[in-house]
Amino acid sequence: MKKMIFAAAIAQEKRNDMPTQGMNTLARERDYQAISERLSRMEPQQAARWLSLQEEELRFAVACKMQPQQAEQIFRCQQEQTTQGGYLHTGAFTLAKNRIFWLMALMVSGMITGSILAKYESAFAAVPMLVTFIPMLTDTGGNAGSQSSTMVIRAMATGEVHFRDLFAVLWKEIRVGVLAGAVLSAVNFLRLLLTTPHSAEIALTVSLAMFLTVVMAKTIGSLLPLVAGLVKCDPAIMAAPLITTIVDAFALIMYFKIAQLVLGL
Repeated sequence: MKKMIFAAAIAQEKRNDMPTQGMNTLARERDYQAISERLSRMEPQQAARWLSLQEEELRFAVACKMQPQQAEQIFRCQQEQTTQGGYLHTGAFTLAKNRIFWLMALMVSGMITGSILAKYESAFAAVPMLVTFIPMLTDTGGNAGSQSSTMVIRAMATGEVHFRDLFAVLWKEIRVGVLAGAVLSAVNFLRLLLTTPHSAEIALTVSLAMFLTVVMAKTIGSLLPLVAGLVKCDPAIMAAPLITTIVDAFALIMYFKIAQLVLGL
């Protein structure tokens, strides 16, 4: 039975987070007996999930410390998690069916970006250099939002975060966004001053837009997975493409609004 638990654990997707506070310290110290005692006080589903997140050596050592009855319960839960919701056990048609709706919806909503560019055509016609920084802003915003959504989805998967933690998650990600945005915008401002020394106003415009874009993207990236979980949608499927669409639209609006204020367009 212990070998079966070990084999099932290998089949699970490798992750890095742990669902119970303090377990990471025990894992680093290789206190297998303490870990098995903690697992015995957890629900079998949660214990199975935690065990599947660990490295192979630790999984096998902890399995050897378990009581036979507890080991059997955890093994059954691991089997259910592997066969019912696993990526490798889901057909290509099912995966495509789950994803195509969001891709089609966001393909249509992508026209919003085009309409925004058309609205502010006079701005980048007056200052063509503004156009060259649009990909950098949208890509940075998309990357920042994807980082936050990935962290929140992983925390949701381990049971650490639920919708009731919405405000705590938002407050944390807003602070992260402010710090990351300040660093990125400062570096970008200095870079633009060095490469385009006669365009300080443009450097200020792009850097301010980048700061606001990163803060906004972090906020949206942390919010969407929680909302998706609340309405029973798969956050892994809808969060990333939806973040890209929303962030692109708002980033462009903020960018050209700031350009109008700073450059007097």
